[in-house]
This record gives sequence, C-alpha cells and structure tokens, in this order.
Amino acid sequence: MVRKIIHIDMDAFFASIEQRDFPELKGKPIVVGSSSDRGVIAAASYEARKFGIHSAMPSRTAIKRCPDLIFQRHRFDVYKEVSRQIMSVFHEYTDLVEPLSLDEAFLDVTENKKGMASATLIASEIKQRIKEETNLTASAGVSINKFLAKIASDQRKPDGLFVIKPDEVMDFIDQLPIKKFFGVGKKTAEKMYALDIHCGKDLQKFDLNRLVHHFGKAGVYFYHVCRGEDDRLVLPHRERKSVGIENTYGSDLYDPQQIKHEIEVLQTGLLKRLSRSGKTGKTITLKVKFDNFEQMTRSKTVEYLIKTEKQLSELVQMVLKEAPINRPVRLLGLTVSNFPEDRQVDATQLKIDFNEV
Repeated sequence: MVRKIIHIDMDAFFASIEQRDFPELKGKPIVVGSSSDRGVIAAASYEARKFGIHSAMPSRTAIKRCPDLIFQRHRFDVYKEVSRQIMSVFHEYTDLVEPLSLDEAFLDVTENKKGMASATLIASEIKQRIKEETNLTASAGVSINKFLAKIASDQRKPDGLFVIKPDEVMDFIDQLPIKKFFGVGKKTAEKMYALDIHCGKDLQKFDLNRLVHHFGKAGVYFYHVCRGEDDRLVLPHRERKSVGIENTYGSDLYDPQQIKHEIEVLQTGLLKRLSRSGKTGKTITLKVKFDNFEQMTRSKTVEYLIKTEKQLSELVQMVLKEAPINRPVRLLGLTVSNFPEDRQVDATQLKIDFNEV
C-alpha cells in the first residue's frame, strides 16, 4: 500500500499568536524574543521577514535591519495550549500523528477515521478547522511520503496547500533546487554545487557509491529521496534520541577556569536529567558557541554506557583535548545520545502506484 501523507506547518506560529492576541500588532514587523544586546530571535512575523529577519538571528542584527522592529516576550504557556488545540484537530482524522514541534506534524491519512478517500480534502478541512479553533493559518503539503509532504508544505506559505500527486513526483523532484531538499544545509549545498549538482535531476546522475563517497551516510538518504523514495513511517510515539543541557551566558566567558567550572555545572545537570529520563547512551557531544556566534560541536563515542560523573567528566576532557576552547564563549552545551535501543532505519524503495492523493 502506498501511503497518503500530510505535513501541516503553522504560519509564523509564535509571532502570529502575538498578532492575534494583540490586534495593534497586526501588519507590523514583530519578533518574539529579547531586544537585549545578547538576545536571539525566537520567531518573526512575515512583515519582519521582509527585512531578512529570521529565527535564531541575533537581536542586534535584526534591529539594524529594521529599526522599527517590535519585540514581544515569549508566552510559552499560551503557545503550548494552542499547540494542544491543533493536535486535537489532527487526531479527529487519524491517530497516526507525529509532532515535530509545537507547530508542525506529519499525518498518515491512508486510512483515516472519517473514511475520506482524498488526502487533499482532508488537508483542506484541517486547515479550515484550525482557522475556526484558533484564528490562525496553517500551510499543508500532501504527497506519498514524508520527504515530499514536508517540501510541499513550504511551497505556498502562508496559508497554502500544495499537492504532489504520484504521477507528478519525478517531474517535481527533477526541477527541485538542491537547496530545497530537506537535509541540505549551506555547507552541503556548496559541496553539491562544486560537484555540479543543482537540482534533483543532477543528483540522480550519481550512483549510490559515489554519493556515499562524497556525503557519507547521508549519501544513502540523498540517493533514495531524489528518486521519490522515502519509506519512513509516521510515528505517533517518537523515541527520545538524546538528553542534553545547555546555557547561554549573560557575558562572554574568557577565563579557562570559569569555563571549566561551567562545564562541571552542566555535567551535574546532565546526569540529573539522564536519571530522570531513565536513559543512558554511549556518545557525549560538546556544543560551544563563541562570541562571534560561530558554533562548534565535537563528539566522543565509547563502547560502554555513560552512567557516572567520572565517566562523563573523563569523556568531556577527552573531547576538550581534541578541540580545546581558546576563544571567548557565549554558550556551552552537553548531550548524551546513542541509546542502546536506537535503530537506524534505511530508506527503501517506495512503489508509486495509486491514483488519488
């Protein structure tokens, strides 16, 4: 059976809630975040995006681009409540709902609670129900798998609905710019451009071995998705893949002893979180963001499960020896992953043989 997958993505979720709840903000460039010198943008309205402002951007950069920018403090309790309303709407149609965050999710509606044959009509109904329940807009993508549905939902934002039918899949992928492929970031795109890969059709010219040679494990993923193949299931109960902790500091850390102390504080906090979650893994990852916003991550994997403070401390020190911190630091983070129950799911060919999406 070939599946019918919908990806729903709310439009500028946090910022749209602020504009909904405070009508005087409608039509104005607003962001959710702190305007302090060390603040970071959490979300931006579409009016703000016209100035090139986006999430994760330093607030000081955003203010330079738009001096009239309006800052709103986050209200996560409100955002979570709206998210619960949205997820409730999804479950009216199917129990196969996989939330990716507060404001987006995959739905498998191949078989659905309302017995509707068309995933497109379901997506349209869901958009309307969300509007009625929350007075907010959502964009939807509909296709045969998760890869295509997620790309489709971004095609006609905001308040869009885009469908990639089975007989349109390969034509769509052939012309899709490589930077639009989910999983292709700036560095990967530059590497692909150097290999004369600019769109899906170019990517199809590379066999599996060549893609693995250039991109490692990601090469397997690229090989399949450029051929319209993505067999990942919509998983209602997503297994936790990591446990982490991080801290952004009010002023940069210069003193090596201070940095050492803060890492020790993070280690203690991480062990507490691991204990509460009942998880333990074999990989430790250190994340460092420097004063110029450049970011470094380094990992170390061992054969045993990380359970004690001594084990954790020894591994962190090994990572630091290989990648010493020699510049001012604004953020530190530690994560444990590679849990024993983790499994890699390989992409396999997905037969495209049904007529109605």
